[in-house]
This record gives sequence, C-alpha cells and structure tokens, in this order.
Amino acid sequence: MDLREFLKELKKRGELAEIEEEVSPLLEITEITDRVSREGGKALLFKRVKGYKIPVLTNLYGSYERMKMVLGVDEPEEIGWRLYRILRPEVPNTFLDKIKKIPELKRLNDALPKVVRKGKVQENVIEGKVNVLDLPILKCWPEDGGRFITLGQVITKDPESGIRNVGLYRVQVLEEDKLILHWQIHKDGSHHYWKAKKLKRPLEVAIVIGGDPLLPYVASAPLPPEVDEYLFAGIIRGEGVKLVRGKSISLEYPADAEIVIEGVVEPEDPLVDEGPFGDHTGFYTPKEKYPFMRVNALCFRSEPIYLTTIVGRPYMEDRFMGWATERIFLPLIKFNLPEVVDYHLPPDGLFHNFCFVSIKKRYPGHAFKVGFALLGMGLLSLTKYVVVFDEEINVRDLSEVLWAWGNNTDPKRDLLLLKGPIDVLDHASEELGFGGKVIIDATKKFKEEGYRRVWPRRALMDKETKRRIDQIWERIKEKL
Repeated sequence: MDLREFLKELKKRGELAEIEEEVSPLLEITEITDRVSREGGKALLFKRVKGYKIPVLTNLYGSYERMKMVLGVDEPEEIGWRLYRILRPEVPNTFLDKIKKIPELKRLNDALPKVVRKGKVQENVIEGKVNVLDLPILKCWPEDGGRFITLGQVITKDPESGIRNVGLYRVQVLEEDKLILHWQIHKDGSHHYWKAKKLKRPLEVAIVIGGDPLLPYVASAPLPPEVDEYLFAGIIRGEGVKLVRGKSISLEYPADAEIVIEGVVEPEDPLVDEGPFGDHTGFYTPKEKYPFMRVNALCFRSEPIYLTTIVGRPYMEDRFMGWATERIFLPLIKFNLPEVVDYHLPPDGLFHNFCFVSIKKRYPGHAFKVGFALLGMGLLSLTKYVVVFDEEINVRDLSEVLWAWGNNTDPKRDLLLLKGPIDVLDHASEELGFGGKVIIDATKKFKEEGYRRVWPRRALMDKETKRRIDQIWERIKEKL
C-alpha cells in the first residue's frame, strides 16, 4: 500500500475532505487543520496551496477509525502480541516444537525490508543545487522560528553497528539547502550523531515524506534501538518494506515514498539555534542548539503529495498515534510485568506526564515495585507521574481514576518523590531533561504498608438483586 492507494480508500469511505480554496502554507493550513482535528474530523487534502503546485495532506491519522485502517487491525493489541511472539519466542524443547516454529520464522523472514533497483520516489531527481522551499513546508504557529517538516521519517545508521534507525523528528528549514535536525538527547538519531562526531565521520541522513501511511507511524514508535522500524512495519503488514538506495547517499529508503531529501551532517559543523516551535505541549519550545544537515539531493514522485501534521495543545492528530502506541506495547509491558492488568497514558497529559496502571496486587510495596519498573522501561522513563491502582479500576476512565486516587491515598504515606530523566520539551523542570518524578500508590493498603485501620469494603449491589432487576429493567426503561 502507498499513500495514494490509501487516499482512494479514504475517499471511498467518506474520510477525506478535498479543500479547493487557495490557502497559504504559512499559518493558514494550521488554523484549518486545528479546527478540524479538534473535532476528530476528516483527513484534509489542500489542493490549492498558495505559491505551490504540490498539494498538502494533513490530519491523516486523526481518528480511531483511520488509525485502525493504517494498522490494518481492529484492535492494536493484536500487533503487540504478534511482536511479542517474535521478539520473545519460547525456546523449543523438542524437535516437534522446532518444527512448529517454522511458520513463525518464515513470517519474520517475509517481514524483512527488501532492497529493489528502482522506486517511484526517484522518478524525479535533483542533485547539487537543491532548494527545499520548493516544497510547501509549513510555518505552523506565529512565533515559530521558521518552517518545519513535522512528519518526516528521518533515517540514519549507527556508525559502528550499521543498524538503521527511523525516527519522527521535527526538521527546521535553516536555508534553502540546510535543515536543522531536532534530535533530542534520548533519541537514537542523537546517539548516531554523537557517535559519528566522535569518530569524525560524516553522518548520512534521508528525510522521507509519505509512502505507506504505516511508515510515519512506526517511525514514532518507541522501539528498542536494535529493532529496525521498517522491520516492525513488515511484521505488521506481513511483507517487507521495499527500499531503494539513495542517489547521493548509501542509505536505503522506501521506494514508494512521495518525497525524499538526502543529505549529510558533517562532524566539524557547529550546532545551530533551532526553534522556537509551537509543540504538542501547547507551548513554544525555546531555541536550543542542534546539528544541521547539508542537502545533496531531492527525489520525488511525479505530482507528489506533501504529507505533514500539526501539533499543539490536545486534542490533535497525535492523540490517535499515541493511542495506537499505548495499545500495541501493552503485551510487552505484561511480559516484563505479568501483574499489570492495563495502563493508560492520557493524551491530555501529553502521553509522558502521566501513566495510570492497574495491577493484581499481591504483597506490600507491590505498587511501588511496578512504578519503579515502568520508570526503567524505554521512553516510559520520561514519565513524571506514575499512579498505581487495583485491578478492578478502569485506568482509561478518568472518573474511576480520580475516584480511586482520591479515596485510596494518603500523600504522607503513599507518595514517593524521585529524580530522573524528563522529556526535553518539559518546561517545568529546573534543568533541561532532568527533574522530579512521583510514584503514587492508589491501591488498597496492607497493614505492613502502615495502614492500621480496617480497609472498608466497596458499596456494591448484590448479584441476586441485580439479576431480579435485570428481568424487569426493559419495562421500567419504557416509562423513563
């Protein structure tokens, strides 16, 4: 599947709005998209962008239905269990067990990325003197430091291991042939850059726009460093992503992408000011120093489509991408912490501010054990508030969360104040990327945890009464 096939399906289902009015890529597309995305509206294809012949596509992922279409599943957890079985296979004990593993190994082999000789993305190639402003790159918010690519798959390879990373990092236009890469300190792209700088080697970069709609999503997924994002896409699709080798660089990138910007980060180049940028926090992130890349080539399909996204105070399009990530990675959390029933990263809390988790509590201190463990898992380490609940609490229902949180906690006893890594976009911490954290135990308490009274029972109706009322409920409802 490529972007164009997906758009045809969206149009058939009534999920695509084609905007014929002429609009500017400077602020106006943002304002329209902001109004639509907050209502959970359609994907938007702006066909007349002022100063450009290239249409702009926004809000592609902006609903649960479209996110499921992108993933090709009704429930994202299906993908998590599929990934779990491949990444954490049981060791076969017998020859028969080994035979049973063959289909699973074949599926993994089928999912491997495949390099092909030609790709549609290279139907047009400009090398040498390139002007990235030939693309309708948006300026999203009035005080942004410039125009930003916000949905580019940024591809690099580890200078030592050669392992590919595909990250979803914002990219600011510095000059017509120079782009600033917002590689946050916790991200793999940043690690590749600092390794290359230490080794005094140029770091090749490809910035990919479009292709299979799944690919920008997997670029955002918090995968372990050794897991290739395009392999993950292949596992989801059941077939490998087709890649083509770059024209001016040795990196491979999706053959059916719409646009690719090729370039190099030189190790001796100084860091430059990036930002401000109106981010998903709802605030402008200030200027910070980041590396820039020199653009060597621009490749694109005939009549390309420029895919981008708008971020700002929730709710926006990233709400649905974050939901998919939360659901997909639940099975892997359960593998490491079998006591976990469910967890929720509320989009109102920007996904990294709060983690609500329910557990099957078995012993004193169990809630804190789970809280510490979650703060040691990948990008969950950036969470500021971890609140742990009993298994019967629906952590995706804010009403239940606040009811249990308020009733079951004594701040003096049930709160742990810690320090650790924080998302670099967090403006509340005193230091960039480092600050305070809280684990809160909102479970029922054992006497060993300092609770000397008798924990009260919940006031619930008995099953027999509920059964009797169920039998007459429909007749009563008719009169209500």
